[in-house]
Amino acid sequence: MKKSVIFGALTAAGLVAGAAGAATLDDIKARGKLNCGVTTGLVGFAAPDANGEWNGFDVAVCRAVAAAVLGDATAVEFVPTTGKTRFTALASGEIDMLARNTTWTFSRDVDLKFTFVGVNYYDGQGFMVPKALGVSSAKELDGATVCVQTGTTTELNLAEFFRVNNISYEPVPIETNAEAQQQYLAGACDVYTTDASGLAATRAAFEAPADHVLLPEIISKEPLGPLVRHGDDEWGDVVRWTLNALVTAEELGVTSANVGEIGTTTNNPEVARLLGTEDDLGAMLGLDAEWAKRAIAAVGNYGEVFEKNIGESTPIGLARGLNAQWTNGGLIYSPPFR
Repeated sequence: MKKSVIFGALTAAGLVAGAAGAATLDDIKARGKLNCGVTTGLVGFAAPDANGEWNGFDVAVCRAVAAAVLGDATAVEFVPTTGKTRFTALASGEIDMLARNTTWTFSRDVDLKFTFVGVNYYDGQGFMVPKALGVSSAKELDGATVCVQTGTTTELNLAEFFRVNNISYEPVPIETNAEAQQQYLAGACDVYTTDASGLAATRAAFEAPADHVLLPEIISKEPLGPLVRHGDDEWGDVVRWTLNALVTAEELGVTSANVGEIGTTTNNPEVARLLGTEDDLGAMLGLDAEWAKRAIAAVGNYGEVFEKNIGESTPIGLARGLNAQWTNGGLIYSPPFR
């Protein structure tokens, strides 16, 4: 009797969760627009241009999802969020997904009840200082003032690093990357600490980037990726597999240039499944057969997105490193499309 009650409760909970996910997808289709939470502005990752059009590595994930679901990569309302406001915006339903250099952690997953659908950038926390400060290691920063964004894992990592190394610091709390940049350049803090990719992006926007150095220490693991609410399982599947589609496309040689024809000319069954010319994986997501094809056509595969926005040929100048495909010694890896 007890087992029946427990099983019934779990089944009911599963049905409620499934309904929530289906409702999110249905709401987006009815609305005709994806509400995507992004940062307040970090060049290369998410920032509006002079015309107010959002571009960047994280922005591309939002646009790919919009292309997959709505057939229009421009059908996105970008909602700027800070380290403090991002989780409230997602939990309240103000946004459908968050794609904002957010670290996947135990407490965010379990306690805050969000579902991270994957990792689109493997990062770690670093430190930037003016070259004139004359330091070559973060361990030489005893007594430094440090600009740090509130409401982030960065705050906690910073405190632990200084405590473990028995050195002191004075935090200078900031809300946004723009505020951090302003305070740092004005000399209000000796050091700016955040994800190393964010430091590279921030430095690239300086008038004299060469006057600032990134110290060698990487003091944390920061797996960054998009997330949705717990209970949005069906919607989470859409976001997860759209990201996976971009990753798989790079692995299989599918690009924004050839995606229109390769699906019908390929002899690779996984390419055919990915692009909807064999089987119909889209139906399992509540989408049509060409959902992944549209996403790849809109933004390119993972490698194209990386190189266009933050790669070595851009002012950000990031090497692939851990974010290379698994076939090239990196950690970027998608489960199979089958």
